[in-house]
Amino acid sequence: MKAVARYVRIPPRKARLAIDLVRGKPVNEALVILQRLPNKSARIARKVLESAIANAVHNYQLSPDGLYIHRAYVDEGPRWKRILPKDRGRAFRILKRTSHITIELGVGAPQARSRTRKQTPAQPQQEANS
Repeated sequence: MKAVARYVRIPPRKARLAIDLVRGKPVNEALVILQRLPNKSARIARKVLESAIANAVHNYQLSPDGLYIHRAYVDEGPRWKRILPKDRGRAFRILKRTSHITIELGVGAPQARSRTRKQTPAQPQQEANS
């Protein structure tokens, strides 16, 4: 159960601000969060989330109450190259960035992720040569 919005006219860095807030949350809570945010990225992310919910309900006959956001990520799309005329005949390039927003839903309660870092093996101490 997933939904993808491709070639969205918003920079990936700005889109990730809204997506990071809802990752791992139940869909009802995520919809409320996205509805309250004033950003353009929140409006777009809300549409993608609603589409993913509709896909789960229509294609898999699941109840929206038992769904949570399993994965949510933003990839960079192609950049539109534009020219801004400057003084003395110069031209500056403007990159208008686009995004691909993907939201995947899971069934059941969200998995609690541990906040501990992976243990790395201790580095062997080098003995000084005398």
